[in-house]
Amino acid sequence: MEPFKIPFNKPFIVGKELFYIAQAVIENRHTAGDGPFTKKCQVWLEERLGCRKTLLTHSCTAALEMAAILANIKPGDEIIMPSFTFVSTANAFVLRGGVPVFVDIRPDTLNINELLIEEALTPKTRAIVPVHYAGVPCHMDAIMQIARQKQLLVIEDAAQALLSRYKERYLGTIGQLSCVSFHETKNIISGEGGALFINDLSMVERAEMIREKGTNRNKFFRGQVDKYTWVDIGSSYLPSDILAAFLYAQMENADQIIAQKNLIYDLYMEGLRPLAEKGYIQLPFILNDCRCNGHLFYIITRSLEERTELIRFLREQGILAVFHYIPLHNSPAGQLYGRAGGSLEVTQRVSDCLLRLPLYYEMTQKDVQYVVSKISRFYEE
Repeated sequence: MEPFKIPFNKPFIVGKELFYIAQAVIENRHTAGDGPFTKKCQVWLEERLGCRKTLLTHSCTAALEMAAILANIKPGDEIIMPSFTFVSTANAFVLRGGVPVFVDIRPDTLNINELLIEEALTPKTRAIVPVHYAGVPCHMDAIMQIARQKQLLVIEDAAQALLSRYKERYLGTIGQLSCVSFHETKNIISGEGGALFINDLSMVERAEMIREKGTNRNKFFRGQVDKYTWVDIGSSYLPSDILAAFLYAQMENADQIIAQKNLIYDLYMEGLRPLAEKGYIQLPFILNDCRCNGHLFYIITRSLEERTELIRFLREQGILAVFHYIPLHNSPAGQLYGRAGGSLEVTQRVSDCLLRLPLYYEMTQKDVQYVVSKISRFYEE
Protein backbone atom coordinates (compact mmCIF):
# COMPACT_ATOMS: atom_id res chain seq x y z
CA MET A 1 0.00 0.00 0.00
CA GLU A 2 1.35 3.42 -0.93
CA PRO A 3 1.88 5.89 1.94
CA PHE A 4 -0.82 8.47 2.42
CA LYS A 5 -0.30 11.84 0.78
CA ILE A 6 -1.61 13.38 4.02
CA PRO A 7 -0.92 11.04 6.99
CA PHE A 8 -2.83 11.44 10.24
CA ASN A 9 0.30 12.24 12.28
CA LYS A 10 4.04 12.77 11.79
CA PRO A 11 6.64 12.86 14.58
CA PHE A 12 8.97 15.81 14.13
CA ILE A 13 12.23 17.46 15.18
CA VAL A 14 12.15 21.20 15.81
CA GLY A 15 15.43 22.07 17.54
CA LYS A 16 18.36 20.45 19.35
CA GLU A 17 16.74 17.04 20.02
CA LEU A 18 19.55 14.94 18.54
CA PHE A 19 22.28 17.17 19.97
CA TYR A 20 20.84 16.87 23.46
CA ILE A 21 20.55 13.08 23.14
CA ALA A 22 24.25 12.93 22.26
CA GLN A 23 25.01 15.25 25.18
CA ALA A 24 23.10 12.98 27.58
CA VAL A 25 25.18 9.98 26.51
CA ILE A 26 28.63 11.46 25.80
CA GLU A 27 28.92 14.45 28.12
CA ASN A 28 26.47 13.79 30.96
CA ARG A 29 27.00 10.01 30.87
CA HIS A 30 23.50 9.58 32.23
CA THR A 31 20.90 7.66 30.23
CA ALA A 32 18.82 6.20 33.09
CA GLY A 33 16.10 8.05 34.98
CA ASP A 34 16.30 11.35 36.90
CA GLY A 35 19.27 12.73 34.99
CA PRO A 36 20.09 16.35 34.16
CA PHE A 37 17.58 16.61 31.30
CA THR A 38 14.77 15.14 33.39
CA LYS A 39 15.38 17.83 35.97
CA LYS A 40 15.48 20.56 33.28
CA CYS A 41 12.11 19.40 31.94
CA GLN A 42 10.56 19.36 35.40
CA VAL A 43 11.79 22.87 36.17
CA TRP A 44 10.51 24.11 32.80
CA LEU A 45 7.03 22.75 33.50
CA GLU A 46 6.91 24.17 37.02
CA GLU A 47 8.07 27.62 35.97
CA ARG A 48 6.05 27.83 32.75
CA LEU A 49 2.77 26.48 34.08
CA GLY A 50 2.93 27.45 37.72
CA CYS A 51 2.34 23.93 39.04
CA ARG A 52 3.75 23.25 42.50
CA LYS A 53 5.77 20.11 41.71
CA THR A 54 6.34 18.08 38.54
CA LEU A 55 7.64 14.52 38.21
CA LEU A 56 8.44 13.24 34.73
CA THR A 57 7.18 9.71 33.99
CA HIS A 58 7.62 7.23 31.18
CA SER A 59 3.99 7.77 30.07
CA CYS A 60 0.79 9.56 30.98
CA THR A 61 -0.53 6.12 31.93
CA ALA A 62 2.22 5.91 34.57
CA ALA A 63 1.29 9.36 35.87
CA LEU A 64 -2.35 8.29 36.17
CA GLU A 65 -1.34 5.13 38.05
CA MET A 66 0.72 7.23 40.45
CA ALA A 67 -2.25 9.56 40.93
CA ALA A 68 -4.51 6.63 41.80
CA ILE A 69 -2.03 5.46 44.47
CA LEU A 70 -1.66 8.99 45.86
CA ALA A 71 -5.45 9.29 46.01
CA ASN A 72 -5.49 6.20 48.26
CA ILE A 73 -8.03 4.47 46.05
CA LYS A 74 -9.26 1.33 47.80
CA PRO A 75 -11.42 -1.55 46.50
CA GLY A 76 -14.95 -0.29 45.99
CA ASP A 77 -14.07 3.41 45.85
CA GLU A 78 -15.84 5.18 42.99
CA ILE A 79 -14.26 7.64 40.58
CA ILE A 80 -16.34 9.95 38.39
CA MET A 81 -15.07 10.25 34.79
CA PRO A 82 -16.33 10.45 31.21
CA SER A 83 -16.78 7.28 29.18
CA PHE A 84 -15.42 9.11 26.12
CA THR A 85 -11.74 8.84 27.02
CA PHE A 86 -8.70 6.60 26.61
CA VAL A 87 -8.59 3.35 28.57
CA SER A 88 -5.73 4.55 30.83
CA THR A 89 -8.06 7.06 32.51
CA ALA A 90 -10.09 4.19 33.95
CA ASN A 91 -7.47 1.46 34.09
CA ALA A 92 -5.26 3.35 36.55
CA PHE A 93 -8.03 3.32 39.15
CA VAL A 94 -9.28 -0.20 38.38
CA LEU A 95 -5.78 -1.48 39.15
CA ARG A 96 -6.30 -0.20 42.72
CA GLY A 97 -9.74 -1.81 42.97
CA GLY A 98 -11.61 1.39 42.13
CA VAL A 99 -14.90 1.54 40.23
CA PRO A 100 -15.13 4.02 37.32
CA VAL A 101 -18.52 5.73 37.20
CA PHE A 102 -19.04 6.96 33.66
CA VAL A 103 -20.84 10.28 33.18
CA ASP A 104 -22.09 11.65 29.87
CA ILE A 105 -20.30 14.46 28.01
CA ARG A 106 -21.47 17.89 26.87
CA PRO A 107 -22.62 18.00 23.23
CA ASP A 108 -20.54 21.15 22.57
CA THR A 109 -17.08 20.68 24.16
CA LEU A 110 -17.27 16.83 24.34
CA ASN A 111 -15.98 17.11 27.93
CA ILE A 112 -17.64 15.67 31.03
CA ASN A 113 -21.01 17.35 31.61
CA GLU A 114 -20.53 19.17 34.91
CA LEU A 115 -24.32 19.35 35.38
CA LEU A 116 -24.53 15.55 35.59
CA ILE A 117 -21.75 14.94 38.11
CA GLU A 118 -23.69 15.43 41.35
CA GLU A 119 -26.40 12.92 40.48
CA ALA A 120 -23.69 10.29 39.88
CA LEU A 121 -22.12 10.77 43.33
CA THR A 122 -22.57 8.20 46.10
CA PRO A 123 -21.04 7.82 49.59
CA LYS A 124 -18.33 5.71 47.87
CA THR A 125 -17.18 8.50 45.54
CA ARG A 126 -13.55 9.43 46.13
CA ALA A 127 -12.47 11.54 43.13
CA ILE A 128 -13.53 13.32 39.95
CA VAL A 129 -11.36 12.92 36.84
CA PRO A 130 -12.15 15.59 34.22
CA VAL A 131 -10.62 14.81 30.82
CA HIS A 132 -9.78 17.85 28.68
CA TYR A 133 -10.64 16.30 25.33
CA ALA A 134 -8.71 17.64 22.30
CA GLY A 135 -7.00 20.16 24.59
CA VAL A 136 -10.34 21.90 25.19
CA PRO A 137 -10.84 22.88 28.86
CA CYS A 138 -13.58 21.36 30.99
CA HIS A 139 -15.76 23.71 33.06
CA MET A 140 -13.32 23.62 35.97
CA ASP A 141 -15.03 26.22 38.21
CA ALA A 142 -18.14 24.06 38.47
CA ILE A 143 -16.15 20.84 38.91
CA MET A 144 -13.93 22.31 41.64
CA GLN A 145 -16.97 23.69 43.47
CA ILE A 146 -18.59 20.25 43.56
CA ALA A 147 -15.32 18.70 44.74
CA ARG A 148 -14.94 21.23 47.58
CA GLN A 149 -18.53 20.76 48.72
CA LYS A 150 -18.27 16.97 48.71
CA GLN A 151 -14.59 16.82 49.84
CA LEU A 152 -13.44 14.97 46.73
CA LEU A 153 -10.10 14.96 44.97
CA VAL A 154 -9.87 16.35 41.43
CA ILE A 155 -7.37 14.61 39.17
CA GLU A 156 -7.10 16.30 35.78
CA ASP A 157 -6.45 14.04 32.82
CA ALA A 158 -4.69 16.70 30.77
CA ALA A 159 -2.99 14.20 28.45
CA GLN A 160 -3.98 16.26 25.39
CA ALA A 161 -4.05 19.67 27.05
CA LEU A 162 -0.53 20.89 27.78
CA LEU A 163 -0.46 24.73 27.48
CA SER A 164 -4.23 25.03 27.09
CA ARG A 165 -5.76 27.52 29.53
CA TYR A 166 -8.94 27.70 31.55
CA LYS A 167 -9.46 31.42 32.06
CA GLU A 168 -6.06 32.60 33.38
CA ARG A 169 -4.76 29.20 34.55
CA TYR A 170 -3.01 26.48 32.61
CA LEU A 171 -4.77 23.14 32.58
CA GLY A 172 -3.04 20.74 34.91
CA THR A 173 -2.59 23.34 37.65
CA ILE A 174 -6.18 23.36 38.95
CA GLY A 175 -6.84 19.90 40.42
CA GLN A 176 -4.83 18.46 43.30
CA LEU A 177 -3.16 16.10 40.80
CA SER A 178 -2.85 16.24 37.02
CA CYS A 179 -1.37 14.07 34.28
CA VAL A 180 -0.01 15.03 30.85
CA SER A 181 1.35 13.09 27.88
CA PHE A 182 4.34 13.52 25.59
CA HIS A 183 3.39 10.64 23.28
CA GLU A 184 4.36 11.17 19.65
CA THR A 185 0.75 12.07 18.76
CA LYS A 186 0.73 15.04 21.17
CA ASN A 187 1.94 18.61 20.59
CA ILE A 188 5.21 18.40 22.52
CA ILE A 189 6.68 14.93 22.19
CA SER A 190 9.33 12.50 23.33
CA GLY A 191 8.01 9.38 21.60
CA GLU A 192 6.65 7.98 24.84
CA GLY A 193 6.50 10.05 28.01
CA GLY A 194 4.36 11.88 30.52
CA ALA A 195 4.37 13.86 33.75
CA LEU A 196 2.51 14.04 37.03
CA PHE A 197 1.72 17.53 38.33
CA ILE A 198 1.30 17.72 42.10
CA ASN A 199 -0.52 20.85 43.19
CA ASP A 200 -1.01 19.67 46.79
CA LEU A 201 2.46 19.80 48.35
CA SER A 202 1.48 17.34 51.09
CA MET A 203 1.60 14.61 48.42
CA VAL A 204 5.08 15.34 47.07
CA GLU A 205 7.18 13.20 49.41
CA ARG A 206 5.04 10.11 48.88
CA ALA A 207 4.90 10.71 45.12
CA GLU A 208 8.70 10.65 44.95
CA MET A 209 8.73 7.30 46.74
CA ILE A 210 6.01 5.76 44.57
CA ARG A 211 7.91 6.82 41.44
CA GLU A 212 11.12 5.19 42.74
CA LYS A 213 9.71 1.69 43.25
CA GLY A 214 8.35 2.59 46.68
CA THR A 215 11.78 3.49 48.09
CA ASN A 216 13.07 6.65 49.78
CA ARG A 217 15.92 6.86 47.25
CA ASN A 218 15.39 10.58 46.65
CA LYS A 219 15.84 11.29 50.37
CA PHE A 220 19.11 9.32 50.26
CA PHE A 221 20.48 11.40 47.39
CA ARG A 222 19.50 14.58 49.22
CA GLY A 223 21.40 13.35 52.28
CA GLN A 224 18.26 13.08 54.42
CA VAL A 225 18.83 9.36 55.18
CA ASP A 226 22.07 7.36 55.29
CA LYS A 227 20.65 4.50 53.19
CA TYR A 228 17.49 3.98 51.22
CA THR A 229 14.98 1.17 51.57
CA TRP A 230 11.49 -0.01 50.64
CA VAL A 231 8.89 2.15 52.42
CA ASP A 232 5.72 2.12 50.27
CA ILE A 233 4.09 0.56 47.22
CA GLY A 234 5.33 1.86 43.90
CA SER A 235 6.92 0.99 40.61
CA SER A 236 9.56 2.20 38.17
CA TYR A 237 7.83 5.21 36.66
CA LEU A 238 10.96 7.14 35.58
CA PRO A 239 11.70 7.90 31.92
CA SER A 240 15.16 7.53 30.42
CA ASP A 241 17.14 10.78 30.35
CA ILE A 242 17.57 10.17 26.61
CA LEU A 243 13.84 10.75 26.17
CA ALA A 244 14.00 13.75 28.50
CA ALA A 245 16.82 15.18 26.34
CA PHE A 246 14.60 14.96 23.25
CA LEU A 247 11.70 16.44 25.22
CA TYR A 248 13.68 19.39 26.54
CA ALA A 249 14.53 20.50 22.99
CA GLN A 250 10.80 20.45 22.22
CA MET A 251 10.04 22.49 25.34
CA GLU A 252 12.54 25.12 24.23
CA ASN A 253 10.39 25.53 21.09
CA ALA A 254 6.98 25.04 22.72
CA ASP A 255 5.58 28.44 21.71
CA GLN A 256 6.53 27.86 18.08
CA ILE A 257 4.95 24.39 18.10
CA ILE A 258 1.69 25.55 19.70
CA ALA A 259 1.47 28.54 17.33
CA GLN A 260 1.86 26.26 14.30
CA LYS A 261 -0.73 23.76 15.59
CA ASN A 262 -3.19 26.59 16.27
CA LEU A 263 -2.58 28.01 12.80
CA ILE A 264 -3.57 24.68 11.23
CA TYR A 265 -6.54 24.42 13.63
CA ASP A 266 -7.76 27.89 12.61
CA LEU A 267 -7.37 27.08 8.90
CA TYR A 268 -9.60 24.03 9.36
CA MET A 269 -12.19 26.10 11.26
CA GLU A 270 -12.27 28.73 8.53
CA GLY A 271 -12.33 26.26 5.66
CA LEU A 272 -15.00 23.97 7.10
CA ARG A 273 -17.32 26.63 8.58
CA PRO A 274 -19.50 26.77 5.42
CA LEU A 275 -20.28 23.04 5.78
CA ALA A 276 -21.16 23.56 9.46
CA GLU A 277 -23.43 26.49 8.58
CA LYS A 278 -25.28 24.24 6.15
CA GLY A 279 -25.78 21.66 8.90
CA TYR A 280 -23.59 18.96 7.35
CA ILE A 281 -21.04 18.78 10.18
CA GLN A 282 -20.40 20.01 13.73
CA LEU A 283 -17.12 21.81 14.52
CA PRO A 284 -15.18 22.04 17.82
CA PHE A 285 -16.35 24.47 20.50
CA ILE A 286 -14.35 26.21 23.25
CA LEU A 287 -15.82 27.86 26.37
CA ASN A 288 -15.50 31.64 26.78
CA ASP A 289 -12.24 32.87 28.36
CA CYS A 290 -10.48 29.59 27.50
CA ARG A 291 -7.59 28.89 25.14
CA CYS A 292 -6.99 25.60 23.32
CA ASN A 293 -3.53 24.31 22.35
CA GLY A 294 -4.61 23.15 18.88
CA HIS A 295 -3.87 19.52 19.75
CA LEU A 296 -6.35 17.91 17.38
CA PHE A 297 -9.15 18.88 15.03
CA TYR A 298 -12.32 16.88 14.61
CA ILE A 299 -15.64 17.10 12.83
CA ILE A 300 -18.88 15.37 13.84
CA THR A 301 -20.88 13.90 10.99
CA ARG A 302 -24.63 13.27 10.93
CA SER A 303 -24.44 9.48 11.23
CA LEU A 304 -22.13 6.51 11.62
CA GLU A 305 -22.79 5.53 8.00
CA GLU A 306 -21.85 9.00 6.76
CA ARG A 307 -18.62 8.94 8.76
CA THR A 308 -17.72 5.50 7.39
CA GLU A 309 -18.27 6.73 3.83
CA LEU A 310 -16.25 9.89 4.46
CA ILE A 311 -13.30 7.92 5.90
CA ARG A 312 -13.34 5.67 2.82
CA PHE A 313 -13.59 8.63 0.45
CA LEU A 314 -10.69 10.48 2.10
CA ARG A 315 -8.52 7.36 2.00
CA GLU A 316 -9.12 7.18 -1.75
CA GLN A 317 -7.85 10.77 -1.95
CA GLY A 318 -4.68 9.87 0.01
CA ILE A 319 -5.86 11.34 3.33
CA LEU A 320 -5.80 9.33 6.57
CA ALA A 321 -8.58 10.51 8.89
CA VAL A 322 -9.54 8.33 11.87
CA PHE A 323 -12.30 7.95 14.44
CA HIS A 324 -11.52 8.01 18.15
CA TYR A 325 -12.65 6.20 21.31
CA ILE A 326 -15.07 3.34 21.66
CA PRO A 327 -16.93 4.46 24.82
CA LEU A 328 -15.50 2.73 27.88
CA HIS A 329 -18.93 1.87 29.25
CA ASN A 330 -19.52 -0.26 26.12
CA SER A 331 -16.19 -2.10 26.35
CA PRO A 332 -15.94 -5.58 27.92
CA ALA A 333 -13.64 -4.32 30.71
CA GLY A 334 -15.72 -1.19 31.25
CA GLN A 335 -18.82 -3.31 31.81
CA LEU A 336 -16.90 -5.63 34.14
CA TYR A 337 -15.14 -3.04 36.29
CA GLY A 338 -17.23 0.14 35.98
CA ARG A 339 -20.80 1.33 35.70
CA ALA A 340 -22.77 4.05 33.93
CA GLY A 341 -23.71 7.07 36.01
CA GLY A 342 -26.87 7.92 34.12
CA SER A 343 -27.70 8.05 30.43
CA LEU A 344 -24.77 8.28 27.99
CA GLU A 345 -26.61 9.25 24.82
CA VAL A 346 -24.27 12.08 23.81
CA THR A 347 -21.23 9.88 24.36
CA GLN A 348 -22.66 7.20 22.08
CA ARG A 349 -23.59 9.63 19.32
CA VAL A 350 -20.22 11.39 19.39
CA SER A 351 -18.35 8.09 19.36
CA ASP A 352 -20.30 7.01 16.28
CA CYS A 353 -19.91 10.27 14.38
CA LEU A 354 -16.62 11.95 15.37
CA LEU A 355 -13.81 12.03 12.79
CA ARG A 356 -10.30 13.30 13.56
CA LEU A 357 -8.53 15.07 10.72
CA PRO A 358 -4.76 15.12 10.07
CA LEU A 359 -2.99 17.76 12.17
CA TYR A 360 0.78 17.72 12.68
CA TYR A 361 3.58 20.27 13.06
CA GLU A 362 4.96 19.96 9.52
CA MET A 363 1.54 20.17 7.85
CA THR A 364 1.39 23.04 5.35
CA GLN A 365 -1.40 25.44 4.47
CA LYS A 366 -1.63 23.70 1.12
CA ASP A 367 -2.09 20.35 2.89
CA VAL A 368 -4.96 21.75 4.97
CA GLN A 369 -6.60 23.26 1.90
CA TYR A 370 -6.36 19.88 0.16
CA VAL A 371 -8.12 18.11 3.06
CA VAL A 372 -10.80 20.81 3.26
CA SER A 373 -11.41 20.67 -0.48
CA LYS A 374 -11.90 16.90 -0.43
CA ILE A 375 -14.33 17.03 2.52
CA SER A 376 -16.25 19.79 0.73
CA ARG A 377 -16.34 17.72 -2.44
CA PHE A 378 -17.69 14.73 -0.49
CA TYR A 379 -20.65 16.76 0.75
CA GLU A 380 -21.22 18.49 -2.58
CA GLU A 381 -21.57 15.10 -4.24
